[in-house]
Amino acid sequence: MPEAPDLVVIKEFLAEHIVAEEVVSARVLKPSVVRSLAGDFQDDIQDRTVDVVDRRGKWLIFRLSGARLILINPMLTGALQYCGRRERVFNRTCVILELVNGWDLRYVDDKQMGMVYYVAEDQLEEVPRIGEQGPDVLDEFSFESFQERLRKSPGEIKGILTRGKVISGIGNAYADEILFEAQVYPFRKRKALSVEEQGLIYEKAREVVEEAVLVLRERMGDRMHKKVRDFLKVHNRGGQPCPRCGGTISQLTANRRITSYCRKCQPGMLIGR
Repeated sequence: MPEAPDLVVIKEFLAEHIVAEEVVSARVLKPSVVRSLAGDFQDDIQDRTVDVVDRRGKWLIFRLSGARLILINPMLTGALQYCGRRERVFNRTCVILELVNGWDLRYVDDKQMGMVYYVAEDQLEEVPRIGEQGPDVLDEFSFESFQERLRKSPGEIKGILTRGKVISGIGNAYADEILFEAQVYPFRKRKALSVEEQGLIYEKAREVVEEAVLVLRERMGDRMHKKVRDFLKVHNRGGQPCPRCGGTISQLTANRRITSYCRKCQPGMLIGR
């Protein structure tokens, strides 16, 4: 799943390469991922220009001429590919935007779990879940406002972070990293968190994302459809030494989601979950 660090760098890359480019044509290869509230997607988008590339949580937003928007939520398996028109089309390619510069912007998705919405500007809030997000992890917001939203969110802290209603832009991988840096057990109930632990999560969320953005700017390049995660400290590193204490990183898989953490640095118990 692309998360805030990935999407920040993807947004920057696309802003440099496709802003002011005209969409010559669009092809929908997998109709199940497209939701159009503004007429026929393939016909209506033709000859529109990309004015702005933006991000909101785990969504990318393309503002087009004539008050049209494309919103892409890649979910667990989606990604974007910017390539020459003659580049081989993957079987998992769902949507192709052909640009006047001779390049394509393609949405690829192995499981077709993500969504591509095409809407008029005044229909933005009709897109499901877009208005339910908390402030972006890189936005300026106070610890007090973070605490207030946290109080309204029951359950385990990792699930709360990934749902995006307290802060948006964080998914499975970076939730592991944030909780490792805060030294908080990922399965701790929200009610059991001390004020100090809440403060550490609040601080480390932004810190982890900002540091990851710096790495990805150097390493991602034009490979937007590739996940660069090998620099993460604990996520998907089960059985390896903890970079803080040297103990062994634990790893659990449930509902196709990996949770990685250090039992020594992030003590807790699974009993009673």
